Amino acid sequence: MSVKLGFSKVRNFILTTLLIGVVFGGGYYLGVAGYKAEVDKALHVTVSRQIPVDKNVDFSLFWQIWDILSSKYYNKGSLVPEKMVYGAISGMVSAIGDPYSMFLPPTQNKMVNEDLGGSFEGVGIEIGFRAARLAVVSPLIGSPAEASGVKPGDYIIHIEDVKKNIDIGTDGISLPDAVAAIRGPAGTIVTLTLVREGVGTPIVVDLTRAKLNIDSVTLNFVGDNKDIADIKISKFGAETAKEWDKVVNAILVKPEIKGIIVDLRNNPGGYLQSAVDLASDFVPIGTTVVIQENGDGTRNEYKSTRLGKLMKYKVVVLINGGSASASEILSGALRDQKKIKLIGEKSFGKGTIQEPIETARGSGLHVTTAKWLTPNGTWVHEKGLIPDVTLVAKDTDKTDIQLDGAIEILNSKP
Repeated sequence: MSVKLGFSKVRNFILTTLLIGVVFGGGYYLGVAGYKAEVDKALHVTVSRQIPVDKNVDFSLFWQIWDILSSKYYNKGSLVPEKMVYGAISGMVSAIGDPYSMFLPPTQNKMVNEDLGGSFEGVGIEIGFRAARLAVVSPLIGSPAEASGVKPGDYIIHIEDVKKNIDIGTDGISLPDAVAAIRGPAGTIVTLTLVREGVGTPIVVDLTRAKLNIDSVTLNFVGDNKDIADIKISKFGAETAKEWDKVVNAILVKPEIKGIIVDLRNNPGGYLQSAVDLASDFVPIGTTVVIQENGDGTRNEYKSTRLGKLMKYKVVVLINGGSASASEILSGALRDQKKIKLIGEKSFGKGTIQEPIETARGSGLHVTTAKWLTPNGTWVHEKGLIPDVTLVAKDTDKTDIQLDGAIEILNSKP
């Protein structure tokens, strides 16, 4: 894979996110160019009994179980070959023990791809794993989840949907299965039971799914004189680069702007390429933004590829426990390369890279191909980024103390 200033087509498809399936289909934003999932056509399964190349693997057990089920299972109508094959593949991938490597059958893969467009139906939460427990990475601004008080870091211990006949605990659940259980059409209800740090009893919330269409980049001017640009980035998706350029141009035509806040709170990540592009507006061209460390120990450097339009401004970055993956790439790069301060709370800690691979008939495989490091060589996985200025937001706060802190720092003299 090239490490020069140009990026290959494959690189554009590399992901660094959590599975968000509930909001965006998965904190996974896939490359979708020229691809359309064919989920309306039933998969014609042709089963070959060819033995794998690895002679040490006794594959006969698989076929023994297949044949026993085929001959003895009482309800032959439940023996759907395509579902059995997909289930076997999912089990094979999950046996690796990496929650971010996964097989997605056509329906789930289609949801992930559709979400790239920015319009989707769901409750508005990104989900991932903390210490093997299903957890909320962040609620989306303006979503049913946010309105119902769902918080980053909440553990999801139970999912119920009466209409879908779902009533399950989440111990051992996979991300695709959690996505399938929580996601659904607008107007329907899913009930989540949450465990929150510091709260003694479980929290039960009924969430009415909605159709959501939310920009990934928004701009506000804050401060007493409205001379600070507050850029909120909610994800690194397919439209982020275009939306970002519009925001940058809106800042450049205002000579009174003296500082910029990059707000990455509750941003679960997305395209690695998008994080590199956005970082490029703050650092000199050719600057290392992120380092990819492969399984064999070799490293590739992703460098800034465009002129830094925002280099002259004083900048701070807001992060919290919902800032993950590509958000951490951007945050880490700006701190390592420009000494830009991070303000808020410790980030999520997602330090691996997934590559989506299109497989037969609209299915997909997301496989962890490498880990990523900040320019200084820091691996944030399961550790997160510690802010330079810690400000912990509380429900009782009457104002946004983290935003207020960012404004204060930008107003202070160097």
